[in-house]
Amino acid sequence: MDKRPDPATVPTYQIPYLNRVPEGDLIAHLAEQKERTLERLGALSEEQADHRYAPEKWSVRQMVGHLADTERILSFRLLSIARGDRAPLPGFEEDAYVAAAPFESWTLPQALADYAAVREATLSLLRGLAPGDWEREGTANGLPHGVLQLGCVIAGHELHHLHVLTERYGIA
Repeated sequence: MDKRPDPATVPTYQIPYLNRVPEGDLIAHLAEQKERTLERLGALSEEQADHRYAPEKWSVRQMVGHLADTERILSFRLLSIARGDRAPLPGFEEDAYVAAAPFESWTLPQALADYAAVREATLSLLRGLAPGDWEREGTANGLPHGVLQLGCVIAGHELHHLHVLTERYGIA
């Protein structure tokens, strides 16, 4: 899928994520993104995975868990809308999810394996969409969402957090 959603049609909070997604094939980008993320974060030690740039901020390990959980939620929304489900989908509170998750008891390889499994499931879902599925729209968190939009937000959300890892955590 080479198209991108019109920024005028998406919730304002998603525009920074969408702006990070490069042109070109979205599915190929997501597959390459997975490999780059695993390579970059797989080189970290457990001590580095415990790092927080401020006391109240997530550890690197928690951020990896957050990426996987958010992708699960966005992929479920994408699946529901792609299949024509018109039921409004709920929002979620990311900080509450991270606080309730066992990420701090996981090793970094466990967290990265979870992330990789979620991404593979997302890729399988996207590869199986029919051309018309990409145009479907629904409601999530009380706001309009489309299949293409959600696929792009998955990519852009991860790019946002990888940028945060560089800028605030000092992880190149």
